[in-house]
Amino acid sequence: MKVAVISYSGNVGKTTVAAHMLAPRIPAAKIHAIETVNETATEMGLEVDQLRGEKFVTLYKELLASSDAIVDVGASSAEEFIARMVKVEGSHLEIDYFVVPTTSGGKEQRDTVRTIQALNEVGVAPERIRVLFNRVRSDDVKEEFAPIFGFARQKGFVAKSDAAIEDNEVFDLLSAKKTSIAAVLSDETDYRQVLKNLTPDEKKKAAYAIDMHTLKGLARGVNRQFDRAFTALFD
Repeated sequence: MKVAVISYSGNVGKTTVAAHMLAPRIPAAKIHAIETVNETATEMGLEVDQLRGEKFVTLYKELLASSDAIVDVGASSAEEFIARMVKVEGSHLEIDYFVVPTTSGGKEQRDTVRTIQALNEVGVAPERIRVLFNRVRSDDVKEEFAPIFGFARQKGFVAKSDAAIEDNEVFDLLSAKKTSIAAVLSDETDYRQVLKNLTPDEKKKAAYAIDMHTLKGLARGVNRQFDRAFTALFD
């Protein structure tokens, strides 16, 4: 499966989605980061193929030769990326799904609409566009993101309330440690037991063990949300 994560908005979680949700669930996929200024999945401890927006033809050739890929398109490169899809006729067909993350802010939802409109104009079929609701703050996703659901009814792109990730501090903690949810969950260390075995003067080790035990708990919770959202996005 080949998936592009794209939005005209910055800070809506594109790289988080690519690195923490998609990469572990499409394990054979290489991450291609199309970015000029912001954080990429490299800084989260994952290997990526970094390409600037003008290297679209290089990316296109790689997509042609691949069965699985994740394309993380930064906000600063989104317009150019879409413009270059127009120049390479039919290139959008090499991407199975376009995931558009959004948050509940007015600007972010307007940018989501603009992104979807631009993809439609390139020729991307509505059913290949999937919205992911990120940093959800309420129990009613449809109410919090009412403009997006209303637009979906008009245009036919996929917007499901289960494709949602709650606001969670785990991502800041992961970024600070330059690691991923998958790496945290694969760590079999029992940090609770480590704490019990430490002496009172081993404060740094204790602080680290506390951080990691807390991080593992948060990661397990958000990973279940990722499982649900991934299923909702891709049936």
